Amino acid sequence: MKHYERLIETPIGTLIAVTDGEAIRILDFADDAPKIEPSDHPLLLQLSNELEEYFAGNRTVFTLPLNPNGTSFQKEVWETLLTIPYGKTISYASEAERFGNPKATRAVANANGRNPIAILIPCHRVIATGGGLGGYSGGLWRKEFLLSLEKDDF
Repeated sequence: MKHYERLIETPIGTLIAVTDGEAIRILDFADDAPKIEPSDHPLLLQLSNELEEYFAGNRTVFTLPLNPNGTSFQKEVWETLLTIPYGKTISYASEAERFGNPKATRAVANANGRNPIAILIPCHRVIATGGGLGGYSGGLWRKEFLLSLEKDDF
């Protein structure tokens, strides 16, 4: 499958973005930025613009088509994440309830940790039941930054 890549600089570090030409497939933190041939594919340029607006506080909703690679279960969990509004947080237990399986809290949390499209699929909006940050594959400092940007009281 043909894919196009671009590195995007943000206030929380470099992100690597990948599209198949139809949808965003990956948006991940690239702490050790790989050497890539940057693409000017229209979806990647739009993503770069939307992220710039988001980090400037001028965008609360992303409009790009998404097609993350994962199992059916993971994709369903990630669809649930898309229902969490900007500036809001929910607990992992609440996410499992929204997902339709309140007993699947741990499995839902594990699927969050495998989310291949950071920020746009907002796993950073899920916090621990007691109000703590919980985990974040990009690092807790990034999760804290994103929640602060979205001005949620966490």
